[in-house]
Amino acid sequence: MKRFRLGLIINPLAGLGGSVGLKGSDNVAQLAIEKGAEPKANLRMEQALAVIEPFKDQIDIITASGDMGQNLAQKMGFTVTCVHSTAPNETLTPDKQPQHHQLTHARDTQLTVEALMNESLDLLLFAGGDGTARDIFAVVDDALPVLGVPAGVKIHSGVYAITPHAAGVVVNMLLKGELVSLMTADVMDIDEQAFRQGTVKAKRFGEMLVPAEPRYIQAVKMGGKEVDELVLADIAADVINQMEDELYIIGSGSTVAALMEELNLDNTLLGVDVIQNEQVVAADVTAKQLLELTTNKPTKLVITLIGGQGHILGRGNQQLSPELIKQVGKDNIIILATKTKLKALEGRPLIVDSGDPELDSALTGYYKITTGYHDYVMYQVANPDLSES
Repeated sequence: MKRFRLGLIINPLAGLGGSVGLKGSDNVAQLAIEKGAEPKANLRMEQALAVIEPFKDQIDIITASGDMGQNLAQKMGFTVTCVHSTAPNETLTPDKQPQHHQLTHARDTQLTVEALMNESLDLLLFAGGDGTARDIFAVVDDALPVLGVPAGVKIHSGVYAITPHAAGVVVNMLLKGELVSLMTADVMDIDEQAFRQGTVKAKRFGEMLVPAEPRYIQAVKMGGKEVDELVLADIAADVINQMEDELYIIGSGSTVAALMEELNLDNTLLGVDVIQNEQVVAADVTAKQLLELTTNKPTKLVITLIGGQGHILGRGNQQLSPELIKQVGKDNIIILATKTKLKALEGRPLIVDSGDPELDSALTGYYKITTGYHDYVMYQVANPDLSES
């Protein structure tokens, strides 16, 4: 029986800046680590590989050294071949103590891909964000099927699975010999420097081939502020009318920003703020700050969905950690969305990708979505991959 040849690339720095409010990881890895950020990309890939672990005797993994893939694949018992080596770098922890992290660069990803192109791969599985997808596209173009495990802060591209587990489900389908077609999907990226200053400038760089499984592969993010300002004002008015004397965590996105606008409060469009009694308590907070601010205090979380994708957690709001979501509680999550955004999903459910699969499963169900003033619809959160093995 032919063994499945799986190329594996992990960007160890992907998503590093998200939890500490840096809106990305490009060129800010050391700063993120000093602020207390912990690498999550290997954990995200581990969640994907866990789905196919029962088939590891049928799989050859070809990857790069250390945290770019070799360490994880060997730890999980896969047969591993290393085609590119990088050295760990010394970084500083928040208390200025030296530690070793693999501070890889775009060139490491590209060199690994160049080597993988000679390995007759069945699929290239990678963990990262839009920058990683760009680096891979620069070498692969559309010559090789790829699939992304979402691990970055900003994920506008359509080459990623909706969750790490979903990526594993798709690879599992290939291993079982199920008929999986290929489609082209856009590689998108934004200017992180502009992003940190509150401006989203997305650009299409090209297309890569991905498995054509729309249940598990995310759509390209639809950007832009809702055209109907009156609808946004009505949604905001409904939330304000029901506000009580408790903390409100205000998530990112233009729909939620309308609430802050109605309150005449400064808003971190691409970050997370905390308000109480219609005043800002803390602005552009990190995951750690959120936990400290809300411990043992009644708190509600106000979020919206990513247009075109349907994600409510795990895309651009990594400050909302699994620990925080558990602390706040499912019943205290307020979801805002226009009916236009919901209709654009064409019946697809909302998606949660918190980084904790058990929490994601616990968060499934129907939610009352605020769509106007005293206007609500019931809509399902149901990651399609959670029902698959």
